Amino acid sequence: MLAVNFTNMRENFKTYCDKVNDDYETIIITRKDNKNVVMISQDEYNNLMENLYIMSNKKYYDRLVESRKQIERGEIVKKSTEELEGMTNE
Repeated sequence: MLAVNFTNMRENFKTYCDKVNDDYETIIITRKDNKNVVMISQDEYNNLMENLYIMSNKKYYDRLVESRKQIERGEIVKKSTEELEGMTNE
């Protein structure tokens, strides 16, 4: 995580945009009166929103927890690509 002041961000905006996207860096843009802004990539934002949605929905969260427990217990089923593609047609 980087902290950059507003002036530096403005002068080097493209560089910081590239750093956020290419290096998965989070940047805190510092401003007066502690009115800071956080810059993240759209991919990172989408991931956070998806995680928030799953965590806030008890049904989805419980399914996720149970799935992880099944993996830990070795209760997994291997499927070929063809089998998975066939499942989408059902």
